[in-house]
Amino acid sequence: MAAPGPRSSLRGAHCRQLLLILAVFSFACEACKKEIFNIPSKLEADKLIGRVNLKECLRSVDHIQSSDPDFRVLEDGSVYTAHAVVLSDEKRSFIIRLSDTKKQTQKEILVLLEYQKKVLRKRHTKEIVLRRSKRRWAPIPCSMQENSLGPFPLFLQQVQSDAAQNYTIFYSISGRGVDKEPLNLFFIERDTGNLYCTRPVDREEYDVFDLIAYASTADGYSADFPLPLPIRVEDENDNHPIFTEAIYNFEVPESSRIGTTVGVVCATDRDEPDTMHTRLKYSILEQTPRSPGLFSVHPSTGVITTVSHYLDREVVDKYSLIMKVQDMDGQFFGLMSTATCIITVKDSNDNLPTFKQNAYEASVEENTVNVEILRIPIEDKDLINSANWRANFTILKGNENGHFKISTDKATNEGVLSVVKPLNYEENHQMVLEIGVTNEAPFTRDVALRMTTMNRAMVTVHVKDQDEGPECSPEVQYIRIKENSAVGSKINGYKAYDPETKSASGLRYKILHDPKEWITINERSGSVETYKTLDREVITPRNELYNITVMAIDQDGRSCTGTLAVSIEDVNDNPPEILQDYLVICKTNMEHVDISAIDHDDSSNGAPFYFSLANTSPEINRLWTITRVNDTAARLAYQKNAQFQEYFIPVAVKDRAGLSATKTLRVNLCDCTNPVQCRAAARSADVILGKWAILAILLGIALLFSILLTLVCGVVSARNKKGFPEDLAQQNLIISNTEAPGDDKVCSANGFMTQTVNNANQSFCGTMGSGVKNGGQETIEMVRGGHQTLESCRGAGHHHTLDSCRGGAVEMENSRYTYSEWQNFTQPRLGEKVHLCNQDEEHMPSQDYVLTYNYEGRGSPAGSVGCCSEKQEEDGLDFLNNLEAKFTALAETCTKR
Repeated sequence: MAAPGPRSSLRGAHCRQLLLILAVFSFACEACKKEIFNIPSKLEADKLIGRVNLKECLRSVDHIQSSDPDFRVLEDGSVYTAHAVVLSDEKRSFIIRLSDTKKQTQKEILVLLEYQKKVLRKRHTKEIVLRRSKRRWAPIPCSMQENSLGPFPLFLQQVQSDAAQNYTIFYSISGRGVDKEPLNLFFIERDTGNLYCTRPVDREEYDVFDLIAYASTADGYSADFPLPLPIRVEDENDNHPIFTEAIYNFEVPESSRIGTTVGVVCATDRDEPDTMHTRLKYSILEQTPRSPGLFSVHPSTGVITTVSHYLDREVVDKYSLIMKVQDMDGQFFGLMSTATCIITVKDSNDNLPTFKQNAYEASVEENTVNVEILRIPIEDKDLINSANWRANFTILKGNENGHFKISTDKATNEGVLSVVKPLNYEENHQMVLEIGVTNEAPFTRDVALRMTTMNRAMVTVHVKDQDEGPECSPEVQYIRIKENSAVGSKINGYKAYDPETKSASGLRYKILHDPKEWITINERSGSVETYKTLDREVITPRNELYNITVMAIDQDGRSCTGTLAVSIEDVNDNPPEILQDYLVICKTNMEHVDISAIDHDDSSNGAPFYFSLANTSPEINRLWTITRVNDTAARLAYQKNAQFQEYFIPVAVKDRAGLSATKTLRVNLCDCTNPVQCRAAARSADVILGKWAILAILLGIALLFSILLTLVCGVVSARNKKGFPEDLAQQNLIISNTEAPGDDKVCSANGFMTQTVNNANQSFCGTMGSGVKNGGQETIEMVRGGHQTLESCRGAGHHHTLDSCRGGAVEMENSRYTYSEWQNFTQPRLGEKVHLCNQDEEHMPSQDYVLTYNYEGRGSPAGSVGCCSEKQEEDGLDFLNNLEAKFTALAETCTKR
C-alpha cells in the first residue's frame, strides 16, 4: 500500500478536528441534559451529594432553581441536601433550572439519584469458605451533636451482649471522657448498658471519643472481648471565619491595567474541614471613596484585582475596602466577619510636564558668556521631588552653533537658559530657540499618547549691540621669509579689523613677543621688516614655524592679540660636517673604516653627500682610497703596504647643492686586534698632568738639585784630601752617638758624607740613601758600586753594624770624582733603593717606608735591621765591633780602580 500523500494527511487532520469539535459540542449538549449521582438510601441534612458543571451548560448564570425542595444548588454547581432525605424508591430525580436574565436564556439539567449498589465479587473455586460463629456483639456506630442542648444526661445508645440471655451481665466503659480528660463526660448504666453524655461537647476541642465497653458476669468473668466504642462528635457551624489580619495594606501603581493583582486576603474557620461550615466566600462590602468601583475580590481565593484603568493618584491616592468573608459558601445563613484593606496608589509618570506659556523672550549683550538670561517654569501633577516630576529640558532647534545651554533647577524644577558662547550682534540680531521638556522617568501611558510626550515652547533671544574692540581674525596668520635675507627686507605682516566698520583703518600694531628679536612691525600698516639676519638653523626644531605675538589696538585703547607664524625658507649656508675626528684601524682584522657627515640645512640642500681626498700628498693618495657607502657615509680604505703609524688625511665632503667643506682626519693604523687597545695607549700618551703631579715633579727637581749640590761638595773636599785617613775604619764605619753638648760630627774622610748627630735638621754632603732619627737611634745608608751593591750603616747608641761588599768588587780611589761618574752612580741606585725600601721581605708593597727599632741595651746580640736590609745574618758579626788599623789596607785596596 502506498504511503498517504500530503493532501490526504491534511484532509485527515481536518476530519479529526471536526470530530473533536462535534464531540465537545455533543458533550456540552449532554451536560445540559442529565446528571446521575449514586447516593445511599439515607442522607443527612447539608450533605454534599455531587456537583454539576453549570458553565458548560450556560456560560452566564445569574439565577439557579431546584425543582425539589429537599435539594439546593449553589453557584458553583454543588448539590446539597436541604433536609434529611430517605429514598423510598430505587431512583429519584429533579430538575435544575438555569437562567441568564441579560441574554434571556434558560437551560435545564436533569439530576438522577440512584442507590449505591454493592458489587458482589464471585468467589473463586479454590478459595476457602470462611465460616464465622454467631456474632455476640459488635461496635455500634454512635455520634452526638456538638453543643447539644440536652436534656442531660443525654442518651446516646444501648450496649448489649448476647451473653445477657443466659447470664447476668454487668457493663462498664473506659477511655477519654470517662477516666481520662475530660473526666465523667460519659457513663453507662451497669445493668442495662445504656450510654449517656453528661454535658455539651465542643467538636473543635474533641472531635471523637474512643471508648471501650466491657461485659462481665457477677463473679467478674468476661463474657465477651472488650468492645471498641467510638463516639463521633458531629460538627455544628458555631465558629465564625476570621481574617488573618485586621488591617491589610497593599500598594498598586496608578494607570495599572485591568486585572492587575493588588493583594490577597485570607481567613480561617475552626469548624470541620471540607464541609459547608468551612466553605468560605470573600466579597467587598464597601469601598471608600465609593465611586467608581475599582477593585474586585475572587470569592474563593481572596485575590484582590483591579477592574478599571481609572486609577489616578492625582485624583485619589488611597482607598479603603471593607472585606467580608462568610462560611456556608456565602449563603445568607452562614457566619461572617470583616476586615479593612488599605490600598495606596503609587505614583506613575502619567502626567506630562507642561510649559505655562507657549512663547518666551529674553535679551543678552553680545560677547557676554556664562550668564543666565531666562528661567522657564513648568507644571507637573506627578509626585513632587520624584523622577516622575523632575524635568529634563532640551534645546531642540536654534542652537546649532552651541551658544546656549539649558539646565534644570533642582529646587524649583525650572529650566535655566544660559549663554555659554559669545554672541555677535553683527552676525545675528536675534535668535529663536525651540525648547522641549520631559521627565526623568519614562512616560507610562499607552503608545498613542507617547507620540506627544514632549511639550514644546519657543524662546526668542534678542542680541544687544556692544562697542567692540578690534578683532584679530584669523588669529594665526602665515608669512614666508628666506633666511639670510638682507636686513631691512619688508614683507606683508599681520592684519586685524574693526568689526563695527569692517576695515583696518585706525588700528595700530605692536609686537609683544619676538623670540630672537629678528622682526620689527610697522605700527600703522602691520607690515613687518627684518631687523637682523634670520638663521633657520638656530630655531629648535628647525622645521618649526617662528611665531611672533602681535597686538592690534584701536583708537579707544581696546586691543586683540594674534600670532604671526613665520616660515623661514632654507638657504644652503651650511656645508656638510664630518662627524669623526680620530679613527683607529686594526690592520690585522680591519680593511677599512666608515665615516659619516651631517648637514644642518634642509633636505633640499643636504644629502646625498660626495666624499673625496682633498689636497693630499702623493703618499696619502698612494696608500688611501675613499668610496661611497650611502647618501651620508663613505668608506676609507688603506693599501696593504701601509705602515703602522698615524696618518693625517684631509677629506672633502660636498652636499647636493655643491657646498663643500674639508676636514683632516687623524687615522691611527695600529697593530692590534681591537681598536680599544690603541685608543687606551693614545689616551695614556695624551695624559694631562694635574696639580699634584706637577707638585711631585717640582719636588723631584728640588731633590735633584740637592744631589747636585752634594756632588759639588764632594768634589771640593776631594781636592783637599784624596786619601783615606788612618782611622778611616773607626770614623767611617763605626758611628759614635753622643748626646752631651759639643760638636760631634761624623764626616767621611773622602768627603762623601757629613752629618750632625742628635739634631733634627740633618745636612748631607755626599751620596746618602736616607737618615731617620728616632730617639737616640739613627740609620745612615751609603750606596755605591756598579753592581747595585747596598751598604747599610746603622748605629744605635754604641752598637754598630757593617754589611760587607757583596756581589762583585767595588773600586774606590782617593782622587776626586767627576760629575758624570756620580750621576751614573747615583741615578740607578737611588731608584733601586727607593724601590726596595718600599717592599717587605716577600717583595710585596709595604706601607712603612723605613722601619726603625729602638736600642735594646749595650751588648745586645741583635743587629740593626730594617726594611732596606738584604743581609741574612748567618754568622756572628761581633768582630766588626773591634776593627783596628788592619782594615786600612783592605779599605785602600777596595778604593782602587
